[in-house]
Amino acid sequence: MLEGFQDDIKRALLAKRKMFEMNMKASISTTNAKIGHVWKTQLEQRQNLHLRYSRQLRTLLREWNIDVQKAQEQEEKLANMFREQRKILRQARIVQYQRLKKMKNLYEQFLKSMEELDKDHELLLTDEQSEVRQEMAKLQNKIMLEAQHLDLAVVESYLQTLLL
Repeated sequence: MLEGFQDDIKRALLAKRKMFEMNMKASISTTNAKIGHVWKTQLEQRQNLHLRYSRQLRTLLREWNIDVQKAQEQEEKLANMFREQRKILRQARIVQYQRLKKMKNLYEQFLKSMEELDKDHELLLTDEQSEVRQEMAKLQNKIMLEAQHLDLAVVESYLQTLLL
């Protein structure tokens, strides 16, 4: 009778262990999938942001180069006309300054966007980690409750067999 009780306890513990291992494997697999998805999403967002700002910067650089070329051509054509040359140079410098200012603003916007994106990704990752911790705590509580109920059932059955 005692051996039967010990066998029941061993079977119950083995079943609990198998259930715990299955739950842990499922939880780890889910966590890995979520983290992989987060990393992939973050990479895509960074690449899209970089591509968008690169295109804008290339356009501005092309326009700036065109403006520089025009300024040089005008300098050559108007070499004999000092006043007009000075006026054209002043205008070209203003345009270049504006373009440079636009590039600086674009660069600052890019940096700010990257910082915000990094913060968003960090918050997302923190939220995911918190969710995983909560799931693990719930799973642990569930396993503990099941173990307690199973232990109580085994003890009750053992006591009943002793009383009979």
